[in-house]
Amino acid sequence: MNREPDVLIIGAGPAGLSAARALGDLGVDKLLVIDREPEAGGIPRFCPHPTFGLAEFFRPMSGPAYAAKLRARVDPGRIMTSTTALRIGPGRETLLSSLNGEVTIRPKRLLLATGIRETPRSARLVSGDRPKNILTTGALQRIMTEGRPLPFRRPVIIGTELVSFSALLSLRDAGVTAAAVIEDGERIVARRPADWFARFILRTPIHFSSRLTRINAAPDDAGRLVSVTITSSSGIESQLECDAVIFTGRFTPEASLLGHDRSLLNEASRGPAIDQHWRLASDGVYAAGNVLRGVETSAWCAREGIAVARAIAADLRGHIASADRRIPVTARAPIAFSTPSFIAPATASNEQIALGIRMATAARGRIVLAADGKPFWQSAIMTARPERRIMISPRFPDLAGTSGIELFFEGGG
Repeated sequence: MNREPDVLIIGAGPAGLSAARALGDLGVDKLLVIDREPEAGGIPRFCPHPTFGLAEFFRPMSGPAYAAKLRARVDPGRIMTSTTALRIGPGRETLLSSLNGEVTIRPKRLLLATGIRETPRSARLVSGDRPKNILTTGALQRIMTEGRPLPFRRPVIIGTELVSFSALLSLRDAGVTAAAVIEDGERIVARRPADWFARFILRTPIHFSSRLTRINAAPDDAGRLVSVTITSSSGIESQLECDAVIFTGRFTPEASLLGHDRSLLNEASRGPAIDQHWRLASDGVYAAGNVLRGVETSAWCAREGIAVARAIAADLRGHIASADRRIPVTARAPIAFSTPSFIAPATASNEQIALGIRMATAARGRIVLAADGKPFWQSAIMTARPERRIMISPRFPDLAGTSGIELFFEGGG
């Protein structure tokens, strides 16, 4: 093991593996990729659907096949699995724990590609009993990947993000039909026609404007789940018979390695706060992929991995100006946040910079950017919804003396 690599990549999913491949192509040979799982590949390893690979390999592939293809493009000698990063200290000194014990790595640059985690029941504050068969999509996919039989036949799905419909497809492959999907909004979060597919092809009803308020076990068997209580937006309660609850979505960036310094995090996204070159305020630390925000597709994360690799390679060669000053990008409701959340002015003036925007609530109108209160760019009129990727590429004005950039939504249209 090289204990002083040029680049240490934490996370061997699509972003991390794509970054490793791109760095190698750019001549950065001394790199190390670590992952706490026993096999590299990330979440796609547990997704059997043929919905991967079109963007990178120009053909539909299952998640495991896609993960294997990404692994094959990286020298296996550069990947350490079953290895966990325990702590990042000053100067990027990183403590790792593997099957062979602990070791300290001192990389010149460090890339966080640690991905996301789903929000479980405990964090959603759902009351009721504590029976068996309460799980997340990730747990469901692991059970199926390992070939174990599902211990239920009529589960309820909580949420309507893209991953929720992935869970429905996984259940169909196992011969299981969900009893219902519960969504607290007035429409699905994923794009249509996913809801039509669920209702008319999979024969699974969707209860809109409803939320799960209680999980109920059998009176004579506390370990057996028999029903859930759902409450409509008008306050009407109803019982829904089921034998499992699968919580989907509401992803949170896995940024716990930065917990020692909250200034490195974007409070709204709960992921790393980066500038347009993928850099954190901590010198030499970068982030890309789903660790930056809620879930994105594997293809998008792989694309970000390639982009951050180019930035890191340029930085190692001294081709990117240092970020002595960072201008914060703040968002006003209904916009939740943007990525990047800082702009390094030394390389931004009169340049186009891509911003990824997420909404807190749905709205119709224009996105407007202002520097110190003076608008300099606006989008076309759009209908924007939560958990949808909104990409804009405004040209920034001369930022000399600018103290802040604000994003806001101007209604109408």
